[in-house]
Amino acid sequence: MLLSADGTRTPGTAALFTEPARNGRTPPWAGDFRPTAGSDSIKKAVGKTLQLELPAGRTGRVLVQAVKGGR
Repeated sequence: MLLSADGTRTPGTAALFTEPARNGRTPPWAGDFRPTAGSDSIKKAVGKTLQLELPAGRTGRVLVQAVKGGR
C-alpha cells in the first residue's frame, strides 16, 4: 500500500529488489508498484516522496520517479 502525505492510501502490489552498492555503501532498493484495478491516485505523484507499507506492517520512504500508462 502507498500512503501519500495527505493520508490517501493506494492499495497495490510492490516488486522490490536491491541495486548494486556503490563505494562500499548499503545497496539502495528499487522496484515497481502496481495499483489495484480502479486506483489512479498516484498518477500525479512523480517527484513526490510517499510511504510504502508492507503486509508485515513495516514502512519505508519511496520516491516516485515515473508513472507508466496501461493496465
